[in-house]
Amino acid sequence: MFYNKKRRVQYLGFDDLWFKTVGILLISFATYYLFSNPFRERPFIDAFITWGVSFAFATCDWFIIRAVMILLRKKYPALKDSALRISLFFLAIVGTVIIVDFIGISLLSPLTNEDYNFLERSKALLSIILISTMTMAIYEAVYFYIRLKKSIREEEQSKQAIVQAQLDALRNQAQPHFFFNTLNTLRDIIDYNAKEDAKEFVDKLSDIYRFLLESGNANLIPMKDELKFAKAYIHIQAERFGDNLKLNWNIPNFPLHTMIVPMSLQLLLENAIKHNVISKAKPLLINVVIEDSKLIVSNEIQPKSTQLPSTKLGLKNIAKRYSLISSKSVEIDNDGKKFTVSLPLLKSSEQKKNYANIDY
Repeated sequence: MFYNKKRRVQYLGFDDLWFKTVGILLISFATYYLFSNPFRERPFIDAFITWGVSFAFATCDWFIIRAVMILLRKKYPALKDSALRISLFFLAIVGTVIIVDFIGISLLSPLTNEDYNFLERSKALLSIILISTMTMAIYEAVYFYIRLKKSIREEEQSKQAIVQAQLDALRNQAQPHFFFNTLNTLRDIIDYNAKEDAKEFVDKLSDIYRFLLESGNANLIPMKDELKFAKAYIHIQAERFGDNLKLNWNIPNFPLHTMIVPMSLQLLLENAIKHNVISKAKPLLINVVIEDSKLIVSNEIQPKSTQLPSTKLGLKNIAKRYSLISSKSVEIDNDGKKFTVSLPLLKSSEQKKNYANIDY
C-alpha cells in the first residue's frame, strides 16, 4: 500500500519505507523466537522456512494494522477524538494479530498436521500484540508531533496576521494624520502668502505623497528614504515658518542596511512643530542626531498658550508600531525643559521572529 512516497507522507506524516521494512523484520524474528525453539538444532532449510512463515505473519499484521490506522485517522482526525481513535486502534491490533495467526495456522495445518490451539499460543500472541503495539506507537508519536508542529505553525500565522492588521491600521492612521496637518499648513499659506507660494507648496506636497505611495505597505524602510521624506516635509514647513524654524541635522554616515519605521521621524518633527511656539522672538530649534544606533530628536519646550486640537496619534502610533515590529522600544524623556525621543535604528533581521516557517 502506498508505493508513492508523496502519498505515504500525506497519510502518515513521514516516509515510512525504511521504518516499515525494519519493523517487519524485527517482528518476524521476534515471532520466530517466540513460536519455536531457536536453540534446538535443526536443518537450515527448516529454520529458514519457519522464519519465512513468521515473516509472512508479521507482514500481514503490519500492513493490515497500518491500513486500519490510516482509516481511523481519516474517520477521526480531530484532537477531541484521539481517545476513541487510539482505543479502536488498540482493539484492531489485538484482533488483527489473533485473526492472522488463526487463519495462517489453519492454512498451514494440512502441512504440519497440527490443529490450532489458542491457549497454547496465547502467551506468544500476547508478546506479539505488545511488540506490535510498541511499534505502532511510534507511528502515533510521529503523528502527534506533526500535528503539534502544524498547530504551532497555524497559531503563529494567526498571530502574524493579527500583528500585520494592527500595523496596517496604525499606518493608515498615520497618513491621514499627516494629511490633516499639511492641509492646515496649506490653509495658512493661502491666507498669508502669495498664490505662487501655495502652488509651490502643493507641488512639494505631491512629491511627498509620491513617497508615501512608493513606500507601500512596508513595515520598515531604509533610513536614507525616511531622511529624504522628513527633509521634504521640513522644506514645506519652512514655507510657513521661515527662519523661525531651525533644524540641526547631525547625521553622520550610517550603515546602508539601517532601517526605521516609515513616517516616524516625520511624525516626531510634526509633533515638535505642533506643540511649541515658533516665532521670531522664540524660534524653534530641533536637533536630529544619530548616536549609538538610535535616531534622537530633541527640542527645547516652548509651550503654546492655547493648544490646537490633537488627534493624539503621533507618539503612541510610533511606539505601538515599534513594539509590534521589534523588541527594541521607543524612549521618551521630558524633564520639563527639553523633550527628547529616541528611535531605535533596526536591521531587517531584528524584526520579531515567528514560527510560521516551521518545516512541515
